[in-house]
Amino acid sequence: MLKVIIVEDEDIIRKGLMFTMDWTKYGYVVAAEAVNGKEGLEKIRTIHPDVVITDVKMPFIDGIQMLEESISEFHYEAIIISGYSEFEYAKKAIRLGVSDYLLKPIDIDSLGETLQKISLKIQEKEKLEKYIGEEVKQPDTLVEPATLNGHKSRYVQKMLDYIKNHYKEKISIADLSAELNLSSTYLNMKFKEETNYTFNDFLNRYRILRSVELLKQGGMKVYEVAESVGFQDYKYFISVFKKYTGCAPIKFINTSI
Repeated sequence: MLKVIIVEDEDIIRKGLMFTMDWTKYGYVVAAEAVNGKEGLEKIRTIHPDVVITDVKMPFIDGIQMLEESISEFHYEAIIISGYSEFEYAKKAIRLGVSDYLLKPIDIDSLGETLQKISLKIQEKEKLEKYIGEEVKQPDTLVEPATLNGHKSRYVQKMLDYIKNHYKEKISIADLSAELNLSSTYLNMKFKEETNYTFNDFLNRYRILRSVELLKQGGMKVYEVAESVGFQDYKYFISVFKKYTGCAPIKFINTSI
């Protein structure tokens, strides 16, 4: 999975991006969020993302400055989102090599198309790095070929697939531990390395993502949505939903992007 950081000071837009789009469908995971450019820089230096999605106008450090201070060092792809269509911002974004410049309100389909293009770009880049690594030889050693930024663990992919296929059921990492004959501690460690989340945290986030989809479709009561995504306790579902989105289900649906 490719790691994304979303940097946006408007809570509802940031949370909306996180929970109205199935990132795993495109091979991504939102590994972190930040509310301004200063916090964004800290997360970039810690997580080493593949993609950063950022607003332009933010407190402390704006999006452009954040990119200027980090994109050349950490070599990530960048997408700017903004309510400002001034040409000056676009010029700076182009100069920094930004992959796309999307205006608010964000069109999820357009964002998905951009992510697909970025994914292909990263794959081509790493094929080239692998080719170069295999061609360049030291006296007695072959330079180890590049991998997809560490996103090659088959166990993590199995864990993600398991969540996507069984999130409606009562599941735990212990189930996968028994199936793969590996310890829960090891699996959680690998999962955390590649997604920045524990298995249970990601499972709950994925369930909330699916609940948002059902709530937007309409036709179901909130407790019915809760049960259909794997929460047997309605009050617990509300608590988890608020924890991740910052507000109650109905309010989130009515105000998200």
